[in-house]
Amino acid sequence: MRNPLHRLYQAKLVLLAVVFTVVGLALMVLAAWSAGEPGWQWLGRLPAMELGSTLFTTGLVVVAFTYVDGQDREARDTERLERVITAKAPAIRDAVIDGFAFKREDLARVATPERLDEIVTNSLALRLGDAAFAQDIYTDIREQAIRATERWYDARISIWLSPEADPPAGRSPLFVTTVAWEYTVVPTTQVRRFACVDDRADYRELAQDPTTSVWYVNPVHGIKPGSREAFELVQFAVEGTELPIRRSERSDGQTYSVNIGQEVVAEAKPVTIAYTYRTVVPVRGHLLHLDLEQPTKGVDIELDYSDCGIDYVNVVDFIASSERTRVSQSPKTVPGQRVSVGFDGWVFPRSGVAFVWVLSK
Repeated sequence: MRNPLHRLYQAKLVLLAVVFTVVGLALMVLAAWSAGEPGWQWLGRLPAMELGSTLFTTGLVVVAFTYVDGQDREARDTERLERVITAKAPAIRDAVIDGFAFKREDLARVATPERLDEIVTNSLALRLGDAAFAQDIYTDIREQAIRATERWYDARISIWLSPEADPPAGRSPLFVTTVAWEYTVVPTTQVRRFACVDDRADYRELAQDPTTSVWYVNPVHGIKPGSREAFELVQFAVEGTELPIRRSERSDGQTYSVNIGQEVVAEAKPVTIAYTYRTVVPVRGHLLHLDLEQPTKGVDIELDYSDCGIDYVNVVDFIASSERTRVSQSPKTVPGQRVSVGFDGWVFPRSGVAFVWVLSK
């Protein structure tokens, strides 16, 4: 089916042919009529008949040629277009690929989210040589990234272990654990929550909430999850300004909440958030595990276990990356015992670090 532009061209050509034919016929009639009319003999001195005949013939020829040559001309135009496209196909292909590869705006204008997923998956499949593997990898990373509400940068985590001052008789000894976080983020949620529970099902459910940090307390150690001894958020600050902390307690746990302010979220600018909480871990559990809740670029963690009766601390990182983490131990010849872990790449949610200690006796 001919497109509107082609039909417009045909209409113009036919109209021009009709004009030529009508004007030519009018000139021939006028020349023949003027030959026998007194006062119009001067028209015979002009080539009106020849000009009219030429225009009339041209109009008829154009109409006939348009009718006869229409289909052949379409075939020639199509063949010419195919030759041009075939000759320029490599250049067009390279230009499109380069535009999509290096200009994110061009790709965003022409591709839907579903199409983008297909492009990424197919590209990864070609790179890895395994379509199923590429699909699974991309789907997992995409879901983690989409589920995350924020992205943290330059997270610094300091942990101090200290023995209980007056442990109750008959209870397994505990380490008082103080954890201080500091990171840069563009906040997307106004309220930040911290929870402490003694039920693993509740823990797993709350762990899926990206706005809530959850801590699990094993009830066998005799610590009530709703007590400040089990968990306490002691400080929360945004850009160095401390904010009020609200606490709610129940029989099976407790929740802390902090309102960082609607204006901070509305500005959509990076801010530094710092908070400190205190909890307990069993001494004979020999383990402290720390998770990251949001995708985080750059992590530095330091554990201070001075005067805790710990001989050595092993570090087990659960960070899936081709880059290696940096682990360093403080020499035993210097005061204080510390171990630090550093990683410069991206750490995804539910990744983290475990510290496993060996007691001196």
